[in-house]
Amino acid sequence: MFITSREKSIIDLVMKTSGKHTPHSLASYLHVSVRTVQRDLKAVENILKSFELQLKRTTNDGLMIDGKNENIFKLMQQLYHVHPTDETPEEKKLQLLITLLHEGSFFKAQVLAKQLGVSVTTLASYLDDLTDWLANFSIELTRKRGVGVSIAGSEANMRQALATYFLFHFHEELLASLYLLQRNNQLEDSVLSYFSPDYLVVIDEMVHHLFDRGQTRLADNDYLGLIVHIAITLQRVEHDFVLEEATKLDDEESTRAFELISQLCDDLKSELSIPLTKKDVHYLAVILKGSKLQDSETVDYDSIMLGQIIKNIIQDVSSQLHVDLSRDFSLFQGLLAHMEPSIFRLKHQMGLFNPLTEQINKKYPVLFMAVRNSLEKEFPDISFPDDEIAFIVLHFGSALLMNEEKTAIHAVIVCPTGIGTSKMLASRIQKEFTEINSVEIKSMKEMEMSNLDKFDLVISTVRLPFDDVHYILVSPLLSDEDIEMIRSFLQNNIQQLTSKNEYVKDKGKVNLQAPSSLQDVLQEMKDVQTSIESILNNLRIYWKVNTDYQQVLKEMTAELEQEGLITDATKVFEKLQEREKVGGLGIPGTNMGLFHCRDNSVQQLIFQVCHLEHPCVIKGMDGKEVQLKNVLLMLSPENLSLKEQEILSLISTSLIENDAALMIFSSSSEAMIKGKLEELFSDYLQNKWIKE
Repeated sequence: MFITSREKSIIDLVMKTSGKHTPHSLASYLHVSVRTVQRDLKAVENILKSFELQLKRTTNDGLMIDGKNENIFKLMQQLYHVHPTDETPEEKKLQLLITLLHEGSFFKAQVLAKQLGVSVTTLASYLDDLTDWLANFSIELTRKRGVGVSIAGSEANMRQALATYFLFHFHEELLASLYLLQRNNQLEDSVLSYFSPDYLVVIDEMVHHLFDRGQTRLADNDYLGLIVHIAITLQRVEHDFVLEEATKLDDEESTRAFELISQLCDDLKSELSIPLTKKDVHYLAVILKGSKLQDSETVDYDSIMLGQIIKNIIQDVSSQLHVDLSRDFSLFQGLLAHMEPSIFRLKHQMGLFNPLTEQINKKYPVLFMAVRNSLEKEFPDISFPDDEIAFIVLHFGSALLMNEEKTAIHAVIVCPTGIGTSKMLASRIQKEFTEINSVEIKSMKEMEMSNLDKFDLVISTVRLPFDDVHYILVSPLLSDEDIEMIRSFLQNNIQQLTSKNEYVKDKGKVNLQAPSSLQDVLQEMKDVQTSIESILNNLRIYWKVNTDYQQVLKEMTAELEQEGLITDATKVFEKLQEREKVGGLGIPGTNMGLFHCRDNSVQQLIFQVCHLEHPCVIKGMDGKEVQLKNVLLMLSPENLSLKEQEILSLISTSLIENDAALMIFSSSSEAMIKGKLEELFSDYLQNKWIKE
């Protein structure tokens, strides 16, 4: 197949936004004239004919590709493997960036221009763009007459710049390549003229295995980002580009991120024989620590300061929009899961790419402004870029669009983008279609292993490589045309849908709830009841004259062992000491410290308080000293259900929600503390449980 990069771009754009693009919008997007696009469309029609496909136009002159799904998939595969007879400016700039980063010495402009097949004037324009790009990563690109072009910066920043360029400009190409490799397709050439396919296969298998067997799961974009960073690290180490100094984490060797990456690097060294150093492990651990977790319930429940800030943000956004989201626990938990790595990324100047930022800003301008105002108010020392704000807007958008009446039609969304995007799409669908009862979210890999018969409706934001699956292709933000398409499908398949859901199995009898769902609900109710009862029954308030808080903790755990609430006091005490080493536990601005851990020897949820007659000094969560007078002890079994974690989060985030709460938890009064806990649990049951 002979195809130009512009023809390839037109096919890509028309496939991804079926019916949305017109010749005029394509011309604007590609920065060419409408006449040029019309000429290219004739060549595109000839290419499509060879795949038994047609280029059709809607009544509004929108362009769409019509034909069988299997033929469209064949076209996608062919487009991936074919190399255009010309290259896009971004592809040429990528080649230029790789040359500068990997060959490292001075280059004459004429030599670079000849390598890229462009004029010296065009090269100068490319270098201008790369100079601005690299400056974001503290890398300086210089051009000296008679000397040449060179770059200067740290190795860590160079790896970060290259990885971000790949993820920003070639995100979908990377996803397509990874998907083909996962399906055992052999790629003859390097991916994007840089990545070794063999390395990508090994890295993908090891990363998937490492996170699949544990409780930590990465969001899709961060999964791809981690693979790209690891591959770049391996290839640069292989070419003798070494890190000057390790990127520091707080007590890095005690962190979960460091442990996971250290294990992964050991596996990679043994498999690929590339000598990764401890500095490389540190660098990649920072990347992992800045990633978002797939499941919000995996977030530690001790993020007290951040939890209070998030509560303030929710309250402030609610006030600006004249809505009340302050009691939406799902929104709070989702933001807590997102904000912790988000702040870490911003503090370490790590970029985050959000492909939908511009669309989100245009579609929800008021919400975008409200969220920006709240972030600036609560984080005066941190500058949130639009990409980060857009992700947070999605969480609020999801919360604003939920709470709808539901019926028993089950849909699944196939969405390879971030968790916020897929949650937003699911919420939009449930708002627009009250007849849809539940919407699950799955990746393409999960779809292959799923029983599709249980879904009445399959919705995807990308073309799917499945010949036997009927699905509806939509935009991640669900346009009016998408809504009409889904509505038409439901209306035309009412008989089939109602029959499948057994609405008419027995006359006068409607089966809305499957027994398994009822069992799940009952289990959640049991978890909530057991958790609340454990906390209230095990509450103890102690007074100690000791000046050594470590001794106090040892005595408290010994007492718990005597009561049969834990089976190994020594092990629990050691766990508490290990947790304190990871980061300060003193609550800033208070005289309290929250000491907590999970361990298999803990039999029930435990929350206890000990008042010290003589205060002592401990490290606070903000790194500063805290005068400790009240030791708060929170213990739980190793494995917790979502509802159990919600109860613990409820307690930890309420400790400093206002002056009254501060006074109660530091009062050492069992009656006041128990009353506060009962009030928390009552509000939780009323707003989170009874209303739902």
